[in-house]
Amino acid sequence: MSERFTKSPGWLDWHPDPSRPAFTLPPGTVDAHCHVFGPGDTFPYAPERKYTPCDAGREQLFALRDRLGVSRNVIVQATCHGADNSAMVDAVRASGGRARGVATVRPGITGAELRELDAAGVRGVRFNFLRRLVDTAPKDELAAVAKKIAPLGWHVVVYFEAGDLEELEGFLGSLPTPLVVDHMGRPDVTRPVGDPEFTRFLRFTERNDVWVKVSCPERLSVTGPAALDGQRHPYTDVVPFARRVVEEFPESVLWGTDWPHPNLTGHMPDDGLLVDYVPHVAVTPAQQHRLLVENPMRLYWPGEGV
Repeated sequence: MSERFTKSPGWLDWHPDPSRPAFTLPPGTVDAHCHVFGPGDTFPYAPERKYTPCDAGREQLFALRDRLGVSRNVIVQATCHGADNSAMVDAVRASGGRARGVATVRPGITGAELRELDAAGVRGVRFNFLRRLVDTAPKDELAAVAKKIAPLGWHVVVYFEAGDLEELEGFLGSLPTPLVVDHMGRPDVTRPVGDPEFTRFLRFTERNDVWVKVSCPERLSVTGPAALDGQRHPYTDVVPFARRVVEEFPESVLWGTDWPHPNLTGHMPDDGLLVDYVPHVAVTPAQQHRLLVENPMRLYWPGEGV
């Protein structure tokens, strides 16, 4: 019997009919941050989850990929699935080599289990420090995981609030792997781009082996406007922060849709209009090609060329 799940109150489902972007993505574009949820009757949600999403499976993700003009995906394990990576791995395997995965693992994972994930297409693990989403593991356990994955050439994807970096940066800088930071470390975009908090993040990126996703403006924006109803200039308050990262670190920036946009409360963006946000932050063809093609290919498909 299939298990039934009731969505969290107020949950916003993904946009049912995204527009076709006005901005043409360069051939080989990688959506370096997206998720799959379930479907729950095939891949049940974790008992310890802090939210219950709508189903958003691999078929819907691949349909969006093709509609937007994306070539490849990096599918990040969703917290609603805990450390059961089955849905993510199933999607990666079904992609025909056009997807890679980022897993959630526990310290007790074995070398054989890691090699199995690697063979499936997983290339990293995610450490989530947002308490509203997960109960963060102790740092010694996270360090043990990082030590286990380092020989595979994997990286650690980290998700934290800007205000937490001061406490985390020593630990993160000590890990024996590259780091990939989700959503620019969630800056407070009501502050100036030269604010000490964002400057700390930029210098942390400069001092360490760090890649940065200039993703999720819909999650960071305070004043908008939202990527809805044909708006081609959305989230203008986030643009200076993302543009600064692209300018300072052109060879270590990544982009992703964050589809299906978990836990948004204000609005659900049109993913086509999110593509049209890209040239506002990567303003030259060279910047765009590095952000969308060269950098993610080097990180997730090294040696395959672009």
